[in-house]
Amino acid sequence: MQASSDFDPVRVTRGLLRRSRQGALATLSAGSGAPYCSLVNVASHPDGAPVLLISRLARHTQNLLADPRVSLMLDERAPGDPLEGARIMLDGTAEQADQAATALLRPRYLGAHPSAEVFVGFKDFAFFRIRPKAVHLVAGFGRIIDLAPDQFLTDLTGAEAVVEAGEGAVAHMNTDHREALNLYATQLLGAEPGEWRCTGCDPDGLDLQSGPVVLRLDFPRRIVTPAALRSMLRELAEQARTVAC
Repeated sequence: MQASSDFDPVRVTRGLLRRSRQGALATLSAGSGAPYCSLVNVASHPDGAPVLLISRLARHTQNLLADPRVSLMLDERAPGDPLEGARIMLDGTAEQADQAATALLRPRYLGAHPSAEVFVGFKDFAFFRIRPKAVHLVAGFGRIIDLAPDQFLTDLTGAEAVVEAGEGAVAHMNTDHREALNLYATQLLGAEPGEWRCTGCDPDGLDLQSGPVVLRLDFPRRIVTPAALRSMLRELAEQARTVAC
């Protein structure tokens, strides 16, 4: 089915990948190959790929270690009929993070799920990144489409410095610029005032969270250096203040 002309499937897909905090993970049962589905907490890699923190004792982890092929469903979790909201079914392979990748993923995951701090260091837990092969998006009548990874993942080529500086930038915003984060959420994204904090940044935007509410602030242009990131955050803060006046 073709998407309608006013529908931006890439934007919807990227939004779900960045904002989702839970999803239904489908694996293939070790031994029998039977489908097995479980509820998991989700965060995102700087490129938007889903990230899991799961125990090797869990059946889904044992399954994907035997066969890394997985499917992950993410949805809007909006009030009302869940079938009326947008959702994606992502096919891919689960890849356990090595030490370097864990150093990148840990602060992003804990930013999204602070309660995981109590068990993130347990020996049986590990981070896994799902490398997407395809996404099937369903967002209502006439809004069903398949997308390839290069259409919805953020290209990190040339933006390595921003990715490397991301943890420090997030910590700085949360420590020294909570007012700006609240302005981003309320004035630029139309959210209610709250304890807004930053959970991640990347070349394309900023992720914000207050309690269970998660928002995505897209940058008007791609950012590839820490200096450009600082300039963009100041620019957006000024824009938000202007809106508030």
